[in-house]
Amino acid sequence: MSDKPALQPGADVGETLIAIARDLLARVSLEGSSDAEAIHGFRRNVKRWRAFLRLMQPLIEDEAVRLRLEARDLARMLAGARDAQAALDALADLADDYQTLSPASLASIKARIESARADAESLTLTDEAREHVLATLAHAADSIDRWPLVNVAFSDVAEALADGYRRARRAQPPDWSTVSAETLHELRSRVVVHRYQMELVEPLWPRLGHVWVGEAQRLRERLGKHQDLAVLAKLTAPRGLLARWRSRLTPVIEARQRDHIEAAMRMSRRMFAEKPGAFRRRIEALWAALS
Repeated sequence: MSDKPALQPGADVGETLIAIARDLLARVSLEGSSDAEAIHGFRRNVKRWRAFLRLMQPLIEDEAVRLRLEARDLARMLAGARDAQAALDALADLADDYQTLSPASLASIKARIESARADAESLTLTDEAREHVLATLAHAADSIDRWPLVNVAFSDVAEALADGYRRARRAQPPDWSTVSAETLHELRSRVVVHRYQMELVEPLWPRLGHVWVGEAQRLRERLGKHQDLAVLAKLTAPRGLLARWRSRLTPVIEARQRDHIEAAMRMSRRMFAEKPGAFRRRIEALWAALS
């Protein structure tokens, strides 16, 4: 990450945040060797941009909200293609002990989902959609230099990071044994934001930061696998794309989801054991030690 703008003691915090904003937005594009790769990269970088805007919201208020909602709408334009890819990822997750399908059935299922993905991609990545994306990103880029960040201090950043940590911590379900898919989806969304926000301070403490971001990523992946399986399960509904395999897929999907929930519970409790106030004080103490 040395080639990216990063927060450093002695450097102006506001100017650095603006440089980071420019860098993050520049990475949002629909470029890729295939439509699937372009969509995946676009959605990943939009999530980074939205997480940054969430962190900036106390500092630029309505502007951050507007830009974040615009970015959300861009990501939703590609949701159909992403859902098909999620179903393919879920199918791959049902390997070994969870795989009850014959090779012929598995091949038929994959072919159906891949066809649905291709159709979604062709409907999504139209010339009009690409033009809309470019125009929206250009408008967002024009606004960055006007952000009022002259008097911003690292304490403001630490407070925003602690708020992201707090939001993710509060999203943990009180009872993991009866948790709904919607609750886990909300937790995952907040973990994603926290994970990308922590990338901003990872260069300051490479060893600690790398471990923390890695743990958040692993929790995100566990929750994401559960969500992918939920997408696959929806395809088995009556008259759904995979309805004929419902009786064989449903039990293994549910068993695999339970495994992911148990693993996510352990990871989440470990990651969010610290109270938000202590989390913030630790970040500020580390910054002070470098100053």
